[in-house]
This record gives sequence, C-alpha cells and structure tokens, in this order.
Amino acid sequence: MTSTTSQITPPSAANPRSHWPQTSGYYAAFVALGLIGALLGPTLTNLAQHTQVRLDQISILFTGRSLGYLLGSLLGGRLYDRRPGNPLMAGFLGIIFLMMLLSPLIPVLWLLFLAMLLMGFGEGGLDVGGNTMLMWLHREKVGPFMNGLHFAFGVGSFLTPIIVAQMALLSGNFAWGFWVVAVLLFPVIFWLLRLPSPTNLPVSAENPAKKTNYLLIVMMVLFFALYVGSEVSFGGWIYTYAVRMKLMNTTTAALMTSLFWGSLTLGRLLSIPIAAKYKLSSVVFLDVAGVLVSVGLILLWPKSEAIIWVGTFGTGFAMASIFPTMLALAESRLHITGQVTSWFFVGGSSGSMALPWLIGQLFEPVGARVAMAAIFIAMSLALATLITLVTYSARTLKVS
Repeated sequence: MTSTTSQITPPSAANPRSHWPQTSGYYAAFVALGLIGALLGPTLTNLAQHTQVRLDQISILFTGRSLGYLLGSLLGGRLYDRRPGNPLMAGFLGIIFLMMLLSPLIPVLWLLFLAMLLMGFGEGGLDVGGNTMLMWLHREKVGPFMNGLHFAFGVGSFLTPIIVAQMALLSGNFAWGFWVVAVLLFPVIFWLLRLPSPTNLPVSAENPAKKTNYLLIVMMVLFFALYVGSEVSFGGWIYTYAVRMKLMNTTTAALMTSLFWGSLTLGRLLSIPIAAKYKLSSVVFLDVAGVLVSVGLILLWPKSEAIIWVGTFGTGFAMASIFPTMLALAESRLHITGQVTSWFFVGGSSGSMALPWLIGQLFEPVGARVAMAAIFIAMSLALATLITLVTYSARTLKVS
C-alpha cells in the first residue's frame, strides 16, 4: 500500500521537465517497492519448508512485516520533516536490500520474523518518502505524477512472481528469487543518493469549512483495515491456495499471482479518467461490489481452474482504485491533517497484520477455501461500513 501527506497549499512549482531526474528516481524506487511487496506470497511455502514450520506458523511473517511497515511509516513521516529526503529513502532501501539477502538463508522462524519486521520498516519509510518527496517536488502539479508513482508500484508487483518462478526453474532454489530482486534494488540506492532532495512546503491555514468528525474517522479507519487486509491476504495467499486446491503447479500459480498484481496495475491506469468523471462514492461502491463478485465466483466454483483465473483478474482489477479513491472521498468529507491521515494508515496496517495471520491459523485445520471465505467476509463488512459512512456523512455534512 502507498501513503499521502497532509493538506498543503504550495507555491507554484518550477518547470516539471527540470525535475525528471528526481521523478524517475522516485519511480524507480516504487518499482523496487512493488517488487518487494509481492515477494512474500510466492515464497511463503518455501520459507515454511526452510524453517521447518507449518503454514499457520509461517503466516506470522505477514504480521511482522506489517508491524514493521507501520513503525517505518510513523518514524519516516517525522524524519522527512527534519532531514534531506533522498538520503533517507536510500537508507530505508538499504535496510530492505540487506534483509532481502539474508531472509532466504535464515533457518529459524523468530529470526526470519525479525528480518521481515525490518524489511517492513524499510518499506514503510520508503513508501512515505516517495509520496512526500514527489509532492514537494511537483507541488500543485503533482496529480498525474502521483498516479504514475502508483502505477510504477504496480509494475514492480507484477514482475516479482515472474522473477520468482523463473529463478526457481533455472536454479531449483527459491533463494535466488530474493537475491535477484535485491540486485535490482542496489542501483536505485545510489541513484537516490546522487539526486538533490526537494525542500519542504509551507503549511496552509486551516480550512474552517470542514470540521474533524471523529465518528467518521473511525468508520474510515475500519474500512481501510478491512480493505487493506483483504488486498494483502489475496495477494499473499492466492499462490498457496491454488497449489493446495490442486488447481495448478507452483510455476503456474506464480504466474497467476502476477495476474493479480497486473490486473491491479491495469485497473489503476484505467481508473484515472473514471474517477474524474463519476462520483467518488459510486466508484468505491462499484469497486467493492466487483471484488465480492470475483471472490464469490472462486468460492462457488472452487475446482474450476478457469474460474480462479477470471476471479483473480477481477479481484485485482476491482481493488485497483479503492485505496486512492477512499482517500479522496475522505478529503471531501473531512478536514485532513497529517494526524488524521496517519490513522488511515494505522487502520490499513492493522488489517494487513490481522487478516493474513488469521487465514494462516485456519488454512490447514479448516482447509484452503477459508482464505477466500475470510476475504469475502471482510469485504462484505467493508461494504456495510462504506454504506454507513456515506449515509452518515451525507446526512451530517450535507454532501452527496
């Protein structure tokens, strides 16, 4: 998942063409972030075998990584206000690089948990940094560049399962998937170190037209928890689900994981004109409904290989614009400060820690179908939360 900054009214930005070296550096960093983010799912079974633990035990890695992400996001937000941003981003990426080299070599679960915690810490700091630096760089013209940043993340997520599958075929060792991705990160570290860091932006006066509505904030935090937990769970468990249901072999399952991230990336690209034309609440409703239909198909026809391909594509495509559109919806109904925004990411991080872990606890004793059932239930609750918050905000704030 990606982050945002508090409301600001910046001065006019310089010619965007002069910023392309920095912009391309941030895009490269987010391709790297996407490569890292999609790595755990296709390698989860191998990590369990390497550490000689069950799937319900290895699923604690999702929790450790999400906890680290939360800590990195919180600390990173404060550091970027006090220090030059590009060296900080390079430092966070350096932490990830080291953990990528070490993780497939660690034979003990608690040490691997610590490595994933540190990797998540680096991801959180890098995520906050990329969004913040791009905002400071392009200022009021940041819109299309921010969409490009999210698209770059999706490109990286799409490529990772392909890399893992090909490295496993060529070497017979899953560790090479980690190491090849680590090698791809290395030049980005030096790229960022060579770039000048953008300067901070002045904060605008508070807009009295919007008041802080704590009940609305709570509902939005709950929605983000349910949605992000579902996205991370589907991306992280679909590989193991497909293999355990004997729908496909490991190589094909890795390619299907790429389909999920690829459809999510395609959806992000196509959602830009859609979000500009239709009401934000309508877009989110349709997205959540699309996820429920897609996951529901997988639940109804669990033995159909064709259905799982269709359902995986549909889930990724429908999930694509939920997170950024909900942030825009929140901004239209709330006075957004840095503290308010941070709570949205606390909710998202909490969901990404809890739901994948819960699926891991139930996967072996209940069966693989529990993964899709848990995601369907979580998204149903997200839909109920969305209906409640839109109705409540429309009545309270007089918005449509």
